[in-house]
Parts: sequence; C-alpha cells; structure tokens
Amino acid sequence: MQNHSNAVQKIAASVQHYFKRREPFRIYHGSTNSTRQTTHWRESTVDIGPLSRVLKVDTNARTALVEPNVPMDRLVESTLKHGLIPPVVMEFPGITAGGGFAGTGGESSSFKYGYFNEIVDSVEMVLGNGDIITASDKENPDLFHGASGAVGSLGITTLLEIQLMQAKQYVKVTYYPTRSIPEAIAKIRAEIENPELDYVDGILYSKEHGVVVTGCLTDDIPDSAQVQRFSDADDPWYYLHVKEKTLGSLQPIAEYIPLSEYLFRYDRGGFWVGASAFEYFKFPFNHFTRRFLDDFLHTRMLYRALHASEQSRNYIVQDLALPFSTAEKFIDYTVDSFGIWPLWLCPLRQSRLPTLHPHFPETEADGQTLKPMLNVGLWGFGPAQHDKFVAKNLELERKLREFRGMKWLYAHTYYEEDEFWDLFDRRWYDGLRRKYKAESLPSVWHKVKVDPNAQKQAIDGSWGSWALQFWPLGGLWGIRKAIESGEYVTARNSTWKRRDGFSSSR
Repeated sequence: MQNHSNAVQKIAASVQHYFKRREPFRIYHGSTNSTRQTTHWRESTVDIGPLSRVLKVDTNARTALVEPNVPMDRLVESTLKHGLIPPVVMEFPGITAGGGFAGTGGESSSFKYGYFNEIVDSVEMVLGNGDIITASDKENPDLFHGASGAVGSLGITTLLEIQLMQAKQYVKVTYYPTRSIPEAIAKIRAEIENPELDYVDGILYSKEHGVVVTGCLTDDIPDSAQVQRFSDADDPWYYLHVKEKTLGSLQPIAEYIPLSEYLFRYDRGGFWVGASAFEYFKFPFNHFTRRFLDDFLHTRMLYRALHASEQSRNYIVQDLALPFSTAEKFIDYTVDSFGIWPLWLCPLRQSRLPTLHPHFPETEADGQTLKPMLNVGLWGFGPAQHDKFVAKNLELERKLREFRGMKWLYAHTYYEEDEFWDLFDRRWYDGLRRKYKAESLPSVWHKVKVDPNAQKQAIDGSWGSWALQFWPLGGLWGIRKAIESGEYVTARNSTWKRRDGFSSSR
C-alpha cells in the first residue's frame, strides 16, 4: 500500500498546484473505451496511468482493493485465483474499474445488481483542491453516489473497494429463439423476474430473428455436455455462434461456457463491430480470415485502430436505455433510419435518483422501486459525410427523448448545455461541484460534448486528419498504430483464457 499512497500523494500535489493557480486541468488515464476523439495534452494534465494494480483480495470480506486503471481481465484473473468474481464484469477486457465507476457500466448481470458502481463499497478520491478523502454510503455519501456516472468531473478516483461473490466453473446458457421484436422484448422482461438467473441479455439479428440469452452459474455439467469456448483464434465469434445455433430453431438450446469465457465472450469481434473492419477493407469475412487476423480483432486492438484511423467520426457507437414500454417503437425507428443489425438488448436495474446514469422516474406498484430499463446497443457505420453524420446523431438524440430514453455518455454526445441539463438534475450536480471543490475540473457536459464545428475545423485544418478521410488510408494508419501499441500481446498473454485454469477445469 505504500507505493499506492506515494502515487496518490504525488497526484494530490499536482492537483493542489493547479488549484492554487486557479488553472483548469484534465485527467489522463492512459487508455479509453470512449469513442470520442481525444487529445492528450501534457500540460495542465494530471496523469493517473500508473494506478493499475489489484492491491488486495480479501477472501473473508469478499472484497478487492483495486486501483482505477485495473482492466476487467486483470481484475478477473486476480479474483478467480481465490474462487471469487465481481457480480458485474464489463464485457470488454480492457474496460477499467475506474471507468466502470465513473462512467456507466451495464452488462448482462445488471438486471440483478445494477450498474458496475453498485458493486463498489467505497472509493478513495482526490478532490479538486488536492484533498484526499474516502467516499462510501457512510462517509461523504452524497459524493459517493454523485461521482458514479460523473465521468471524473467531481474528483479523481484513486482506489476502489469492490464487492466479490463466489465464482463457479461454468455458466449454463440457454438460447431462446424469438421471431419478432416485441417477442424478444417481452421475453427479456419476463426472464428478469426469475431470481434463479445470473445473466440476461439478447441479440436481434433482424426483425424475424432474435435470441434471448439467460445464464446460471454452475459447477455441474452433464458428462455428455460439450464445453463451448470463444477466446481462441479457432473458436467461433460468440454472436455468430449464437446465430448459427438458433437460425432454424424454435426451441431453447442450452450449452455450457467456462465462466471467464462467458464474461468476455464478446471480446473477439467487439460484439460484431469487428465485422465492419472487413466491410471497410472490402475483405472476405469467413472463418479463415477471422482466424488469420485474430490479433487485430480483439477489443483493445479495435479501439486503438478506431481512434487512430479517426473512423469514429463516422461510425455510430451508441448505447441507448429506454423504458420497456417504448423500446419496440424506438427499435423500429433505428431500423428504418439506420438499418443497423445486429442490435444488443440488455436489461438494466436503475440507480436511485438523482443520477447521471440513464434513468426514468416511473416506479413499480410499490411506489418505490424504479422500473427496469432496456438498453439497445446501436453500433455500425453512419453517413460518411461529416455534416450528415452530425445530423443523424442529432436526430437520434431527439428521437431518444421522444421515447423517454437516455444515452450512455461514453459516446458522441451533441446536446447543447441547456438540452443536456433538461435530462439531469443540474442543481444537485452543481451543489456537489461546489461542496467538493470540483469547479476547477471540466463539468460533465464539457467532458462529453462533441463540438461539430470544432471537429470539422480540426479535420479541415490538419493535413493528416484530412488524408485519413480517404479509403484506405485511415484504416491502414489505424492498423499501424494498433500494432505499435502492442495491445495484441496483452490479449495473447491473458491467463483467463488458459484451458487448465479455474474456469476450464472439469
């Protein structure tokens, strides 16, 4: 812990320096799973990249002390050594614990446990004036609640205490084929009422083919059962496997997946975003080509390439949470307006209000429990022309409000400031900013807002950005920078994929 304390003291001293000079500053994490174009300014920046260790796993308390830049795969590898697992694990291995707390991390167990921040017991934070404090339900509870989803705009998270639960060797998944959008939505709504389930999500391949997937943790599998994996280059991509298994079936299909393989089942292919790389390069998309290019098709490499190529400026990557009652009409709109398939469906338990997470205030019959929401993952090519791409995103934001939905704030966000604060409780948020000396930090709106005019000027004013617009220069540059990052080595060396490890033993 001494190395951690020394690092935090250094961060606090940097923050104090900027605070005394009344100089705004930004936080540099070293990695991102946002799709907004970002620039690392070395001046007026506090670097917290080195905070990337799991400091302790307490098997008695079932908690882990984790620095904010610990990615999900390293966290899972550390806890599985003790037979434990976080109840909510973001499905991309490179998403960090700090990002899950400060952002919105909703996954297939979130119908049961809520967003990732709901499994965090406490955080250590450096405030905007350099003070180091602890926030939890007992200490500074208003900050603890408000900082989740605030994208670092209320302070710098430097340590998290994360809840753990007993792990099991496998997830028994059941694939329920559906033949219409309303059938898929209704099936998910029914399944989240089943207390025996640990995981629920769904994939819509078309209006006529969807699959609702439920999962139960188990140590027991039939002797005749075949264990299905997805992490090796020879394994199928998860979404393609599910599609093939259910395409001609009307009956539920069960199979067993090793736990860590289930948690990171979408890593290869980045759900299905990796297929867009083949489309971009006009390259054959089949098992052989996917196997041959496997190093490039894990999420860390895909994110590196997406940012370096600047293709994120015309690629739709949005997670959109809605009431179940309006989800069908909203999906119909996205199909007609964007024509993007597949779509990801993920049920979410709401956080208590006020919050910076997606929310809507309707309650169940008890008048207290907030109704669950359904997330729609919309990921695919948008218009290539900048102005049309912006217009399409603005249209999406208007339609989302019309259907009482809200977007996650990791992606392109175009709301003007007044529009943004119509969605959230500004008085509550500004009160926290004043109380905890966070006004020298960029506000949440300033951090997530995309300025279309500034973006266009940056493209027109930079020869490099201008050149990356032309096929295939952007894609080739993205591949080069992804290779230079060495992220493919991280994926190769991940111990959670070992077939003699905890999650693979019979």
